[in-house]
Amino acid sequence: MNYSDLAPSYIRAIAPYQPGKPIAELERELGISGIVKLASNENPLGCSPLAVAAMHEAIKAIALYPDGNGFELKDALSKRYGVEHARIVLGNGSNDMLELAARAFLTVGDRTVYSAHAFAVYPLATQAVGATGISVPAINFGHDLKAMLKAAVGQQAKLVFIANPNNPTGTFLEAEALLGFLRALPPQVLVVLDEAYNEYLPEDKRYDSVSWLSEFPNLIISRTFSKAYGLAGLRVGYALAHEQVADMLNRVRQPFNVNSVAQAAATAALQDDAFVRQTHRLNQSGMDQITQGLTGLGLEFIPSFGNFVSFRIANAAHIYRRLLELGVIVRPVANYDMPDYLRVSIGLETENEKFLSALKQILGETK
Repeated sequence: MNYSDLAPSYIRAIAPYQPGKPIAELERELGISGIVKLASNENPLGCSPLAVAAMHEAIKAIALYPDGNGFELKDALSKRYGVEHARIVLGNGSNDMLELAARAFLTVGDRTVYSAHAFAVYPLATQAVGATGISVPAINFGHDLKAMLKAAVGQQAKLVFIANPNNPTGTFLEAEALLGFLRALPPQVLVVLDEAYNEYLPEDKRYDSVSWLSEFPNLIISRTFSKAYGLAGLRVGYALAHEQVADMLNRVRQPFNVNSVAQAAATAALQDDAFVRQTHRLNQSGMDQITQGLTGLGLEFIPSFGNFVSFRIANAAHIYRRLLELGVIVRPVANYDMPDYLRVSIGLETENEKFLSALKQILGETK
């Protein structure tokens, strides 16, 4: 028999999420070394020394189950943002928060709204619970909030996903635009504001979304320690929400979904503001290096507020493969309905230069 037939049709229809190609896989495929990975928006600086020390200490108790309530990490987040423990939910990366929101509040027949070219997990999380996703056409690769509002109200959606900045396009929504959207939306429609790249925003673009929670009990703010904090391998994220919303998320959350090493590292990382500032400075200089290099090569790119940039290039699939052969891993984004684009993460200066040099070499081959 075909055992896939035992799964619901909406599960069988899912195209699994494709992660970025790891260095070890490329080394096995091509037998090369010195590979630069600029595919997964990871922090090229690694993580805070405080986090490393905390991990070593936590390993001593690795035979014990972690704190299922995550008290120490919640306490650190509570002090940072002025939010009670009962309004904080911890997750196995912020990806977990997106899926928890879908599992807690959606069922077959419900609808969600998200933007075209937005994070691939939004439709996946929607489909995994049998709900229907509505993809709203983008404006200049960014969210069209007016059209999303119309879709959410007209289609009686239960949940809206918004990424700010957006991945993979890097586009940004100003605070006033977001506030206008939230105020116009019916209170029974939940909004997941995915701020995975929040720490990369320039100073003049930053806004206090946490303060909005008191006005919008239907708001769920999702953040992560995987990006600016450099803890991608540990998978730890969190959500801030109304107590009743957080309660529902916790009811479907797996016990011990954030391991003890991850909790310790994240708690320590949250105290190292100097490391986050260093990460921000490096990203800004690297973004300038990459975008100036792309401009010098005559390539268009989408202005980005994250730690990556998507650029337009003919024969993107071929260019991606040639970059692999030259030891540079970037991210194809054809599955985001962007077949003529590749996304490159911001790395160290030497890594960025290797990418630009390889790209220049490839473009020279095609002339």
